[in-house]
Amino acid sequence: MTTLFHTLGITDIWQLVAATMVFLMLPGPGTFCVLTCAGQRGLRGGFASLAGLMVGDAVLMFLAAIGVAALLQANPLLFKGMQYLGAAYLAWLGFRLLTAKAEEGGAVVPFSSAADFRRGLLVTMINPKAIVFYMAFFPLFIDPAMHRGVATFLSMGAVIATCTLFYGSLLVLVGNGAAKRLARNRRIASFASKAAGVFLIGFGIKLTTN
Repeated sequence: MTTLFHTLGITDIWQLVAATMVFLMLPGPGTFCVLTCAGQRGLRGGFASLAGLMVGDAVLMFLAAIGVAALLQANPLLFKGMQYLGAAYLAWLGFRLLTAKAEEGGAVVPFSSAADFRRGLLVTMINPKAIVFYMAFFPLFIDPAMHRGVATFLSMGAVIATCTLFYGSLLVLVGNGAAKRLARNRRIASFASKAAGVFLIGFGIKLTTN
């Protein structure tokens, strides 16, 4: 499978999957939105909010892909520099996770009176950092020499969407009660965040040395 994705211009599919899963497992508005909808309205509410999250992600990935593709075509050298900036961005995110203090709460989800799908969509779309993340994330896994344009970005988007569907389904089906308890346990939540921070810093360093 690695060879197949490499022919599409994706440098390391398993690193892409691992990095995506780490980001998905970090507690955030999207996670709490899915948990809240599942807790209030059961499976239907949970999967409806998850669908909204995935549609929102698809829109942001499309916008980011347009920018990355334009940069790759216009200036390959600048694109290479963006890859290093992306690696530095991941390391910076990891450093912030390592140094962040545990916070109470965080599970408040806005738009409580809206439909579950709309809640998931809006929680994603109102996050201005998401498109910046994708702009930094996509170049890390693209081989400019093997790049296949739309096919490359569609493949990366499909991988990210599959990871999101897998993890989101786990939250809805079996993770609801457990995830809520973990969210209330500051010690476990802090350890998970710091472990993710170490991973992101190491991942960023590895990418710059490849």
